[in-house]
Amino acid sequence: MKVRALAPLRYRGFRLLISGQVASNAGDAFYAIALPWYVLSEHGGTVHLGVVLAAYGISRTGTLMVGGHVSDRLGPWRAMMAADVVRALALATLAIVAASCPARLALLVPIAIVVGAGEGIFLPGSFAITPALLDDEALQAGNALTSGATQLATLLGPALGGAVIALAGPAPAFAIDAASCLISALTLLAIRTAAQTHTGETHRSETRQPMTLPRMIAAEPVILLVFALSIAANLGSGGMSEVALPALAHGPLGAGAGGYGALIASFAAGALAGTLLAAQAPRPRRPALLASAAFLLSAIPIALIPYLGGTIPAAAALVCYGTLNGFANVLTITAVQRFAPRLLLGRIMGFLMLGSFGIFPVSVLLAGVVVHADGPAIFFPIAAALLALTVTLALTQETWREFGQQSHPQQPKPPVRTHCAPINLSKAQHQAIERA
Repeated sequence: MKVRALAPLRYRGFRLLISGQVASNAGDAFYAIALPWYVLSEHGGTVHLGVVLAAYGISRTGTLMVGGHVSDRLGPWRAMMAADVVRALALATLAIVAASCPARLALLVPIAIVVGAGEGIFLPGSFAITPALLDDEALQAGNALTSGATQLATLLGPALGGAVIALAGPAPAFAIDAASCLISALTLLAIRTAAQTHTGETHRSETRQPMTLPRMIAAEPVILLVFALSIAANLGSGGMSEVALPALAHGPLGAGAGGYGALIASFAAGALAGTLLAAQAPRPRRPALLASAAFLLSAIPIALIPYLGGTIPAAAALVCYGTLNGFANVLTITAVQRFAPRLLLGRIMGFLMLGSFGIFPVSVLLAGVVVHADGPAIFFPIAAALLALTVTLALTQETWREFGQQSHPQQPKPPVRTHCAPINLSKAQHQAIERA
């Protein structure tokens, strides 16, 4: 049997990318554990923690479109490297602050703003860089491996971070996260060097094309449809995972903190399985239809989670939900990358991510109101219904049903290859490169 999942690892640039991102994501897990521990243990209180997290979240959301523009204008390598360096400096400062003084909003809020802005600039480029490193046949597997590596780092990182904090406190954990950002920056520098001159020449020639994001959206309304899907899906999922699920574990399920952790791990394990399944799966003829089917099926375990009679059945439902969701997400991201012209990919990904991140505060607020009024159980079928209704409405649109079948006419061919295999170019392609 052909092992499609490993095909992207033949490319040196992709191997560098995934190794750097595993390190960076594991470091981010250290930060996610260390920050609340530092604030709460230093008598900062939940209000202080909420303010710091809000500053981070608002800054990250507000810079997504900026990150997309920078990625398209300067190239994803430069955007991501710059963001990593900025984040490393901010996290190193945070490590010094944590080692020397109690948690103070006057210090933590500016640092959180810088860290959030760095991530907002980084994220669009992280989706735009993969199509430049892989050929079209390996793209789906590459996205799946990248997502799977993120899930794996998310599973392992908190445990390692918790051990470091227990032994040495939060300051070393912040320092490790800063070091992970530098590792990511170094791998990106190596990727940029491996790409050599051809990448820069291709990128500069593309930027001369008179295409802008508003024109692209006007010409291709399916982008707005994907944006609406992202908003509607996250309107339910954010509140479900961050409000309804912990309330369910704490209340009706009686699972406690350990049970809640097991529920979160169950979803992450399912998501990892789903991304690996997508890595091995052949390219679908109609990816939007297959992704829609997976999203619709995932609504069933979502709705059943609170009514299955215990923590173990709820965890099994979360595994099913994570598997279907992870599989569908890989197909959708790959379809967007194949569809979007390369010179706009960063801005398009920033725009789509703005929908998912921007709706999060509304989602958790809605969940808080519903859970407070009627308990946590009812929110799960609400979230499932929102997802199913949105996907069903999208399926009525021919543009969505056909989405991802073909690459956009302005997508450059062939993509940049950064592995050691020779590239055979036709005479016309050589002439095109020389003219660029």
